[in-house]
Amino acid sequence: MTRVFSILVVFFALAAGARAQELRGTGDLGIIVERASGSIQIVETTGQTALARIEGLGDLSHASLTYSRDQRFAYLFGRDGGLSKIDMLTRKLVKRIVQAGNSIGGAISDDGRLIAVSNYKPGGVRIFDADTLAPVATIPAEYGDNGALSKIVGLVDAPGRRFVFTLYDAGEIWVADCTACLEGGKPAITRLKDIGRQPYDALITATGQYYLAGLFGEDGMSLVDLWKKPLRSRRILDGYGRGEKPLPVYKMPHLEGWTRANGQFFLPAVGRHEVLVVDARTFKQTAAIPAYGQPVFVMARPDQRQVWVNFAYPLNDTVQVIDVPSGKIIKELKPGKAVLHMEFTPRGEQVWISVRDENRVIVYDTRTFEKIATLPAQSPSGIFFTWRYARIGL
Repeated sequence: MTRVFSILVVFFALAAGARAQELRGTGDLGIIVERASGSIQIVETTGQTALARIEGLGDLSHASLTYSRDQRFAYLFGRDGGLSKIDMLTRKLVKRIVQAGNSIGGAISDDGRLIAVSNYKPGGVRIFDADTLAPVATIPAEYGDNGALSKIVGLVDAPGRRFVFTLYDAGEIWVADCTACLEGGKPAITRLKDIGRQPYDALITATGQYYLAGLFGEDGMSLVDLWKKPLRSRRILDGYGRGEKPLPVYKMPHLEGWTRANGQFFLPAVGRHEVLVVDARTFKQTAAIPAYGQPVFVMARPDQRQVWVNFAYPLNDTVQVIDVPSGKIIKELKPGKAVLHMEFTPRGEQVWISVRDENRVIVYDTRTFEKIATLPAQSPSGIFFTWRYARIGL
């Protein structure tokens, strides 16, 4: 009996030790989207390793995601209208629904209770309970006299359980106050019309004050100050590049990848080999930094000392690094064919870069620019770390 008891004690001690080793926080976790195979990898940044792969997530050709308030769950927005909830700790798919025919991203409310998804088809925004993924509200993006539905772009969260988004076909910005949605109420919508032709993407500043929509149909951007009442849009950067012949646009810039640093915004120019520098107080352009190609993402290291830029096809094998104080390009890297996305660790000591056509993700030291690690991945695109929940608009 004594021997059996001793064996049991050892067994349970080993089991407890194994469970203790498996315990981890969520702070160094993230997801790599594998766009061609409808799968994701869960990774950790401390050791730069892959922990798990989850498959069967649908069309991820333009997938993005956000995280729950406690950073345990990821909400993945697929191009096929799929909305998936993933447990980062158990590394399992919790639930997946198909809520539309064609989607282009989403956001989580500031209190973490609502998930909003922006849809191309049918045009509009759908709101879901973050816990259950049960639908709580639908916002059809109707415009014009015939009730047509617009594609939705640039969906972001704003303080006060609000979502802000742009109607591509209508040239409008809507602000949806969803305070009453969980109690069965409808969103209160503020519509801002005539903001410009074909707004293609948008961003909200880290304070939640300014919403900026880029325009594809004309040179310029539309700005809304969300702190002022009544809400109004105004044009900024009107006619930038006037007199120059724009180049063919092979891939639209992503305004989510922007930065405010040293009192300035750094933004990708549409159809030009330039990064625009804009005064953060006056919203007037102060400079244009010549770049290797047409910028797609213009992203700041978290300390805002550096800005990293990747480019559209056919010059998408290169990444350039801008030194913010000098406004000069200080480094050019060649990670490989089809660099699609970059993501910094929370303090910015690492940057992870997806190289789609070479089926790998490369991790660089942002101080020395040396490679730290290379992870195999199936046609990787977006990289999203859990720290994003703590940032407005991400």
